Amino acid sequence: MPRTRAARDRVDIWPGFVDALSAILMVVVFLVAVFVLAQFFLGQLLRGRDAAVLRLEERVARLLEELEGERELTRTLRRDIARLTADLEALGVAKEEVEAQLFESEAARAELERRTARLAEEQAALEQRLLALQNERGALARRARALESELAAQEQRFQERVASLETQLQQRERQVSELAELIARLEAEQEKARAAREEALARAARLQEQIATLSEQLVALGGALELREAEIQRQTAEIAELGRRLNLALASRVRELERYRSDFFGRLRELLGDRPDVRIVGDRFVFQSEILFASGSAEINQEGRRELLRFINIFKQILPELPEDLPWVLQVDGHTDKRPIHTPRFPSNWELSTARAIAVARFFIEQGIPPERVAARGFAEYQPLDPRDTEEAYRRNRRIEIRLTTR
Repeated sequence: MPRTRAARDRVDIWPGFVDALSAILMVVVFLVAVFVLAQFFLGQLLRGRDAAVLRLEERVARLLEELEGERELTRTLRRDIARLTADLEALGVAKEEVEAQLFESEAARAELERRTARLAEEQAALEQRLLALQNERGALARRARALESELAAQEQRFQERVASLETQLQQRERQVSELAELIARLEAEQEKARAAREEALARAARLQEQIATLSEQLVALGGALELREAEIQRQTAEIAELGRRLNLALASRVRELERYRSDFFGRLRELLGDRPDVRIVGDRFVFQSEILFASGSAEINQEGRRELLRFINIFKQILPELPEDLPWVLQVDGHTDKRPIHTPRFPSNWELSTARAIAVARFFIEQGIPPERVAARGFAEYQPLDPRDTEEAYRRNRRIEIRLTTR
């Protein structure tokens, strides 16, 4: 009985221990599950980042390739620009030589005009001086007449006084001395008047001599002016003759170039026949762009090289016949249709048309045409053959024109 009660009074801790251990085990299992899930999601995230890094590396590689292409294009454009700059400098030198010759002719003509104007001014000054001398001569003549009138008046007054003195001589004997003095003064005044008159006459004679001298000088200047005018007319005639001869020489050169151009295009017509894509229009040889280039490209394809070689071979046949002093040039003009283009290499149709013209010009140079005999221009879409908005019009407007012309 006592043992049973003691056993009941003991505390049994095992169930609590099992519960605590189970709770700890569940927490540990939960933490392990959380850690595993975290590792899984972290691995997924790292794999996504690795893929993104690979994509970025591929994109950077592509960008580097594109950058290298752009650098190559930039170098090519710089070489083209340097070549065009050299051509422009050569044209500028030729233009300066022509302008210098024109300037010399204009300077000579201006010098003749200035000398003529100076002679005219000298003649006008001499005429004014002659007019002034004539006016002075008239003034002196009037003064001489005035002196003569005054002298006559004084003589008249003297006669009147003498008569008065003679009638009053007996009554005014006391005034004889005064009258004698008065007569002496009058005689002195008369002498002075006579001397003044003689001086005036001498001065008038001198003026007459000066007028005669000036008249001779005017005659001499008139003769010199006539000679100068004759010289100016002769030089003007020579300038006109030189201009006429220059025009005749230029016209002869143009006719000579027209003859070679007609021969050249005649041979081309015989060889080409009736082709819609390669044709001769007036003084121009026209290639449709599709024969030479792919769409949006400025690289000449194989078919285009063959067609251009045919053109060059025919041109080389007449090349030895062209005079060395004939300033001929093969002018290459690039044209596009009105549809815009926007690429890294060709931001607009200006760049595309110019690049195509330069490519054809460079091909001519590679085939032996002298670089100074080749020129290239780009006109974009601004000189169409057909203004309509149709595919046929677009095809006609996309073209390369080649003409044999002069610098």
